Formats: sequence, C-alpha cells, structure tokens
Amino acid sequence: MNKAKFLPRLFLSTAALFLPLAAHAQYSGYAPRPYPPPFAQQRPEMVLGTAHVDGPVDHDDIHVERYAGRFHFVLLQVHDAPIRFDHVVIHYANGEAQTLPVSVVIPPSGTSQWIALPGGERRIHSLELWYARAEPGNPIRPEVELFGAP
Repeated sequence: MNKAKFLPRLFLSTAALFLPLAAHAQYSGYAPRPYPPPFAQQRPEMVLGTAHVDGPVDHDDIHVERYAGRFHFVLLQVHDAPIRFDHVVIHYANGEAQTLPVSVVIPPSGTSQWIALPGGERRIHSLELWYARAEPGNPIRPEVELFGAP
C-alpha cells in the first residue's frame, strides 16, 4: 500500500475512534477544570465593611471578624471621590498579618482588581487601609467599601 494514502487513512480512523471519547469527557464533567475557577463561577461577594478618608492622608481599620465566612479574594470599591491607596495590611484570625502593596489610584465608582489572598481560603480578622485623598482640595469625603469572595 502507498504510504501517501495509508497515513491519512490511519489518522482519520484514529480520530474517529478518539473523538467521541473526548466529547464524552467534555460534556460528562470528567474534563479537567481550570484552577482557580473563573470568578464569575464562584459564589457572590459579600460587603465586609466601609471606611472614609477623613483627612488628606488617613489610616483605617475595617473589622471583619463578625463574618463567619472564609475568603479567597478581597476587592476595594471607591465612592464619591478618588482615593490613592498605598498598601493594605490583612490581619487573619489566626494572628498572622500580611502587607500587600496596592499603590493605585481608584476613581469614584471604580474598583481595585480582585486581590487573591496568598495561602488560599483565609478567615480575615481585620483589614488596615493606608490611603490618601487623590484630590486633596476636593471637599467631598471619599468612601471605600471592602468586599470579600469565597
């Protein structure tokens, strides 16, 4: 038999055998899942607390311990006026603390990216915010809202 005719036939017959198996794995739930799963597939976020930037530069502590949940991600949402974030210190329920450099200006109605908590799912005791008004002359007092997601 001619090799030029044999190889395409071999490929097609092999594909015909394995294609139904691949389709079955994809639709039957046996296909490998990406980790971590896309955020849209996870449970909805929860508001953990709010704080206001009272002076030109401020430092606030949002206590989260009243929530029994464990979180993989946190997000900051800004209202009323822009805020310049320097860093965030996360205090975990087990006594550990972790400093995360944020170094970003978030406009009003804007959010940070979802911040993944190193070490996976963690119980948060409190979150320290080190921030400033991005527009010091603006008389509007900016507000930040903290969200957590499992």
